[in-house]
Amino acid sequence: PGHGMTENTETSTLVYDGNCGICREWVNYWRQLTGGKVVYRPYQESAADYPGIAEEDFRHSIYLFEADGGVYSGAHAAFRLYKGIAPHATLGVLYRNVPGIGVLSEACYNFFARRRGLLAWLTHLSWGREREPARYRLISWLFLRLLGCIYLAAFISLRVQITGLVGADGILPVGYYLSAVADKLGPEAWWRLPTLFWLYHGDGLLQFTCWLGAVLSLLVIINRYTTPVLIGLYALYLSLFYAGQVFLSFQWDLLLLEAGFLAIFLGTGSRVIIWLYRWLVFRFMFMGGMVKVLSGDPSWSHLTALQFYFETQPLPTPVAWYAHHLPAQVLTAGAALTLFTELIVPFLVFLPRRLRITAAYLFITFQSLILITGNYNFFNLLTICLCLFLMDDAHIRWLTPRRLAQRLPARGSWRPVGWKDTPLILLAAVLVFVSVDEMAAVVRADDDRRLTTLSTLIDPLHAANTYGPFAVMTTLREEIIIEGSADGQNWRPYEFKYKPGDPARAPTFVIPHQPRLDWQMWFAALSSPGRNPWFHNLLIRLLQNKPAVTALFKTNPFPDDAPYAVRALFYEYHFTTPKERRATGDWWKRSLVGEYYPAIALKQQ
Repeated sequence: PGHGMTENTETSTLVYDGNCGICREWVNYWRQLTGGKVVYRPYQESAADYPGIAEEDFRHSIYLFEADGGVYSGAHAAFRLYKGIAPHATLGVLYRNVPGIGVLSEACYNFFARRRGLLAWLTHLSWGREREPARYRLISWLFLRLLGCIYLAAFISLRVQITGLVGADGILPVGYYLSAVADKLGPEAWWRLPTLFWLYHGDGLLQFTCWLGAVLSLLVIINRYTTPVLIGLYALYLSLFYAGQVFLSFQWDLLLLEAGFLAIFLGTGSRVIIWLYRWLVFRFMFMGGMVKVLSGDPSWSHLTALQFYFETQPLPTPVAWYAHHLPAQVLTAGAALTLFTELIVPFLVFLPRRLRITAAYLFITFQSLILITGNYNFFNLLTICLCLFLMDDAHIRWLTPRRLAQRLPARGSWRPVGWKDTPLILLAAVLVFVSVDEMAAVVRADDDRRLTTLSTLIDPLHAANTYGPFAVMTTLREEIIIEGSADGQNWRPYEFKYKPGDPARAPTFVIPHQPRLDWQMWFAALSSPGRNPWFHNLLIRLLQNKPAVTALFKTNPFPDDAPYAVRALFYEYHFTTPKERRATGDWWKRSLVGEYYPAIALKQQ
């Protein structure tokens, strides 16, 4: 400041080098940001209007002449352009108030002013040749439709198994569970476990909740009453999350809750929510890599994890058999790329547009490879959908028919962050604080992750969670085979619908369905029966021949009369080699390890 001259207008004027190609590109971008508030003139046409400034100075630097008489040049002029335009306005605040930022900014400006070719290369690398203000109208609309599809899959998947899992005759009846929690926690139980099933928990309500969730999901898909419906979907899924106990304790359930919670606020059109989604993508991917490093698992440090993963994952697909037999060098490279994608690429989320979009495509490729080799229900699909927030409308515009784009509401469009966004900014601050709190606990290997009062208060809502799948790679596949007997001598197996059993049965694709008992059996095989009390309940229900539970299996070997006894055996499973498969047609080979759970009966023979 200091020249004290400006045009006698109510608008500001920016004077720039009209012969500079990269200058013209930035001016075109600024013109879209500032609209009619700023007039842009090349100095070649306007230098004579400002006799107090030498033409050489105009050639070296931009000048902003504000309507109130202020004159600014260089980086300060660029930051002044962003006044009142979020999120860019933050740059001006930092320039004025943080010591050293102004000096550093001007030094960088002067450096690139003398090296405009380098500036053009970096600009095109980071943003592309055609810059425009980022907007998220199409992104928000598309994400919400896809989120509705994922909610729909999740609720329908639960509907076909919820009564067998936690119904009155299920493995873990929710009524007994809530009663025990109430006895232990008292009135606090209602907040610690916020579920609608405190009011009533009959099988009919469990089924109705799943059906209602499916109907509300359809309303989101067809874009009707979206915001109130999203509130309802979040409340219903949170209720089922707590009612489901161990069967709904997976990371994808947490991810859906967090993504669904943020979706409630997408209708505000605030970039605060866009940032929170990006923060979610960063946390999810980065913590996936961090837990692998922090675990000290040699299969990750030696890059041998993928030599076991395809065979030992919970529910492999047919593609996993082929992936398992890839050359060792390819699997080693895959493990290295996994760590690179989870530890390095996430930081591109915070960088300019092109680099951020590059991260999105790397994440999408990574998740797609997981999706075709393993059955993780909607987990990978939801993660891919979240990557949309690393893009913007301009990048996906080709996906949307022009007529549809013109009819879309202004939801999610770019607008300055103002005082109306104060509640969202406070919400963002809380969620970021809690998530950082929990991430720090993971780094410290602290079992109690509720380190602060704020974390404890918000934890029941699961609006900010900790993630990190496959921290330790399972190197041996052991499967539990449940058998029943009518006489205590001859035993017949209970075949599961999807998990490995009969060695001749091929793996299958079940995405986006999640057979939660099949999944839980995989975890049970990693520890003793004493650490899985639900398993004893499962055997009791089989002895009682409860239809809700036997329906969770592919076959019930005792359709007419309940078995006299049931037991569980332990088998070690391996993929067959290509030679063995050609000879036998089997996908698996297995050997008996021993007894997992001894035979039990309800009555004497």
